[in-house]
Amino acid sequence: MFNFIMKMFSEDIGIDLGTSTTLIYSRNRGLVLNEPSVVAISKDTGEVISVGLEAKRMIGKTPANIVALRPLRNGVIANFEATEKMIRYFIRKAVSKSRLFYPRIVIGAPSGITEVERRAVIDSAKQAGAREVYVIEEAMAAAIGADLPIEEPAGNMVVDIGGGTTEVAVISLGGMVVSKTIRVAGDEMDLAIMQYFRKRYNLIIGETTAEETKISIGSAFPLKQEQTKEVKGRDQVSGLPRTVVVSSEEIRQALNEPIRAIVEAIKETLEETPAEFAADLVERGIVMTGGGSLLRGFPDLISQETSLPVHLAQEPLLSVAIGTGKYLEMLDRMKK
Repeated sequence: MFNFIMKMFSEDIGIDLGTSTTLIYSRNRGLVLNEPSVVAISKDTGEVISVGLEAKRMIGKTPANIVALRPLRNGVIANFEATEKMIRYFIRKAVSKSRLFYPRIVIGAPSGITEVERRAVIDSAKQAGAREVYVIEEAMAAAIGADLPIEEPAGNMVVDIGGGTTEVAVISLGGMVVSKTIRVAGDEMDLAIMQYFRKRYNLIIGETTAEETKISIGSAFPLKQEQTKEVKGRDQVSGLPRTVVVSSEEIRQALNEPIRAIVEAIKETLEETPAEFAADLVERGIVMTGGGSLLRGFPDLISQETSLPVHLAQEPLLSVAIGTGKYLEMLDRMKK
């Protein structure tokens, strides 16, 4: 009876605590928050100036006494205090004020995090006001969010390419048979583009410009019609603003190293997968989720490299968040 009352008067939520973006999924209201994982802090007082979208706009443009930073790097907490303040702000923004009890929270985390990192995530959520905190591997959450039949005695392979990490896993009977986490994902792709411009054009560009270039003309596989884009930055020699025109072939070349690392992680996971699951994977293929999976031609490249069918999840950007929310409903069953 007490548990029933708690469910009625608290709003349980699932959090995809991403390196680039934080999403919150409410058991009652669906997706309630989708904001960048960025915090702007005053250097003088340590006070949080802004969080989320407003803070992201400040990156690289703040005065000397304000620093805009990402408190998570490579899928784990790099700045505990800033993360705690960010989570607290997001929870208060997402949870209905009419609720009487603190929420239960499920947080998606990379499967490769250490016990210390896992404890830091849990402590941050509890400090932010959670009644109970559960941590679920992002790959598992992504599979649940993509509606894969994870509780069946058959192999389901999911590749979740986020901002800081790429998660590859084969799941059966509600558990992970084989999993691999590499700290190569969307952020590494942006960094590769920045380095390319520095080496090829002596042009310094910021993270935001690199990300915009990746989204607009980036690809993992040759396009039917290649594209070009004007990119603005600062000349490394003169220090003056300059504009260059780049092609999608050049950006594909810049992205080659992180893309190959992800493809190799998928191949290694397949090599470690028990032979009994081979027929399942040939039939069901690979499901891709996460923002990185939206890079044009990526499913085609992976299909060519693995000889398996590759599908995009229905909502790749939201799969982990939806999965953490659905996990709340499955909690008692999954505990067994």
